Amino acid sequence: MVTAITEGIRVSVETTYQAEFSSPHQHHYVFTYKVKIENNSSHTIQLMRRRWEIVDAGDNTKFVEGDGVVGLQPVLEPGASHEYVSGCNLKSGLGKMRGVYIMEKLFDGKLIEVRIPEFQLISDIFDN
Repeated sequence: MVTAITEGIRVSVETTYQAEFSSPHQHHYVFTYKVKIENNSSHTIQLMRRRWEIVDAGDNTKFVEGDGVVGLQPVLEPGASHEYVSGCNLKSGLGKMRGVYIMEKLFDGKLIEVRIPEFQLISDIFDN
């Protein structure tokens, strides 16, 4: 698990290789990642948008941007947390992801970029 903290907002990520949904002989590798967002600041925040950079070992980089996470724009009061699971596909069994959440401080409307720590996507073929 990797963790980053931005302005009191803690983001932790844990990844899992999904061998049963992958087809290495067809260059199709599936990964899931579980994210926990903890609001340790003194302000209520709302997750508005996300931006991801996904890097495949084959030097393929793609950028993904959109509203919220898995269809939600959660509001987190001080001390609250939100967890979700999502996934991505790679053409190789090795890659990495990193990104930011755009969050709004609800008391003044200020937007902040909360860092999502870089994490590795490693298939079983590299675990040995």
